[in-house]
Amino acid sequence: MAKPPKNPHRRRSADPSRLPETGVLVVTGTDEDGDLVAEPVAWPGAGEPPRVRLHEDRGARPALGRGDKVLARLAREDDGAYSALIIRRLEHAPARIVGIVGEGGGRRWIRSVNRRDKRDFLVETRDLRGAEPGEVVAAEVFPTHRLGPHKARVVERLGSYGGSKSASALSIAELGIPEAFSPPALAEAEAAGPATLEAREDLRALPLVTIDGADARDFDDAVWAAPDDDVSNPGGWILVVAIADVAWYVRPGGALDADAFERGNSVYFPDRVVPMLPEALSNGWCSLKPGEDRPCLAARIWIDAEGVPLKHRFTRATMRSAARLTYEQVQRAYDGQPDETTAPLLETLIRPLYDAYRALGLARAGRGVLELDVPERRVILDSESRVVRVEIRARYDSHRLIEDFMIAANVAAAETLERMRQPGMYRIHDEPTREKLDALREFLDTIGLKLVRGQVMRPAHFNIILEKARATAHARIVNEVVLRSQAQAEYAPENIGHFGLALVRYCHFTSPIRRYSDVLVHRALIRGLKLGPGGLEDAHRDFRRMGEHLSLTERRAAMAERNAVDRLTAAHLSERVGATFAGRVRGVTRAGLFVTLDESGADGLLPMSLLGTERHVLDERRHRLKGQRTGREFRLGDQLQVTLREADPVTGGMIFALAEGTADSSRSTSGRSPSWSGRGRPNRHRRRARRG
Repeated sequence: MAKPPKNPHRRRSADPSRLPETGVLVVTGTDEDGDLVAEPVAWPGAGEPPRVRLHEDRGARPALGRGDKVLARLAREDDGAYSALIIRRLEHAPARIVGIVGEGGGRRWIRSVNRRDKRDFLVETRDLRGAEPGEVVAAEVFPTHRLGPHKARVVERLGSYGGSKSASALSIAELGIPEAFSPPALAEAEAAGPATLEAREDLRALPLVTIDGADARDFDDAVWAAPDDDVSNPGGWILVVAIADVAWYVRPGGALDADAFERGNSVYFPDRVVPMLPEALSNGWCSLKPGEDRPCLAARIWIDAEGVPLKHRFTRATMRSAARLTYEQVQRAYDGQPDETTAPLLETLIRPLYDAYRALGLARAGRGVLELDVPERRVILDSESRVVRVEIRARYDSHRLIEDFMIAANVAAAETLERMRQPGMYRIHDEPTREKLDALREFLDTIGLKLVRGQVMRPAHFNIILEKARATAHARIVNEVVLRSQAQAEYAPENIGHFGLALVRYCHFTSPIRRYSDVLVHRALIRGLKLGPGGLEDAHRDFRRMGEHLSLTERRAAMAERNAVDRLTAAHLSERVGATFAGRVRGVTRAGLFVTLDESGADGLLPMSLLGTERHVLDERRHRLKGQRTGREFRLGDQLQVTLREADPVTGGMIFALAEGTADSSRSTSGRSPSWSGRGRPNRHRRRARRG
């Protein structure tokens, strides 16, 4: 079995899931006890940043307010929360919010669309800029004393709130995703035309096809496979992966280049796309449409019968897609139900693709790739952008086929750049930190699973756990918890390998229409292989800064997409407030339980206050809440029956309560009810606990 790389540049100096001992915080509001809370200005960890309770000098003037920044010394408490002692105040930078203007008490207010910020902001008439109730606005927040109303001024009017139609627009505005292209960039895109055939390999006779989702509008990769007739490679295959030649149209230093880099990537919502490139390119000259000549960079890859790459070659070419196919269409054809498009391609193209995929699968299994199975939500809309249903997205072998072909091309690109000593933008994925592994082991211990200790971790070690959980009720939560234990992938010019894929070197080459990182890789290949104009220039050597920016825009896009799906899901379920649903505990925090519904994959909070009258204490290391009086426990992975109390389409937040009789009838992932370790007695002298 091939071993994943030992990373010479491994970033193990700190656990990204923990805050440093000293850091810069921004005040975000107050908790239920009136204490100031803040969050780190910079947060390298996955998910939302932790909240921090600030110890403030109550006599200090001026008082700290929302948006103020402080340098503070941080401490992690026994329950996993953070507290901070202020070292000094820093200059104030107004916090920016996106919200909806409302009216009450004869005054105008802004309601934030951020689910973490449940406060209203008072707006004086002079600061409204003409905004009326029901309008979506961007506003700056004034620093105010914590006992007074929070105030804001409108800086931009963004249009009227339109319910579910505004879900993606709210996410775009909330996270500041650039939407409009600059006039020079649009002019460059509109001036584009056919690429010249000069110095290009002619692949138009090769029946390359694109395979994408049914709702895809841009097609930047096409594939083909055939048996290798070389007698020295019995059972081997030749793969061709052709990728749109975006570098031909987007030249370094141009207006298009600047706009594309600012975006970093396209953002995909259920009802729209915010593209990285203008439509004239993303859906036009850079899209590999069937029957039309298109410029491309083609990777020709030779693999043996076990899927191990033997050699590869890159060319700049012209191709003509034989067909635009969908994942479902290809899978049906392979399973014996071809249609009029796939029937002529079944024996000559589709079966060879699957045969080559099986060979690649052998190499994948030999490397020990991390095999996670985490369902993805899919929101189905009607023509009026109303939610028809929320479902779990289907996964077919056709999806995995394309993934493996793309991985093979990405590895070939990384190897070529390294061999030519060209600057590269690697896609890196570090090993899990020791702290995250310890937390994972403690959770697995609670459900009778063991993760090895005392040796270098490999993806295969996680696969053993996932396989053991596959046929049990634990499967879904184990996949999620293993995913949370992993480091976050990012872009960087220094190679440390890709842990999850068990690869020594890896980059992104196959999606230049929607990822700027891929454009950089294309340019480096063009320069190194001397393939003509559009190659990398010396001005683009600051790959470290670019990698940091692209990693941030990728996370921004993922958060925006997730927030939009949450808002649409909440809009859909708002008509079922009061209904009871089956769900599982996917998070245990001081605020309560985060529950995922089995039916739709929707997430919501079951607050601590709705768990009953007794106080529950967080045991962070065991991922459980335990009642102080009765000993009742709620644990990660427990199955619950919950009642939907609130569903807010504006923020995407949902609030659940325990369904009546849950304590007696619900079952956890191991077939148990939420545990009762003792009956206990009420402590009449117990002081009211402070709640954060």
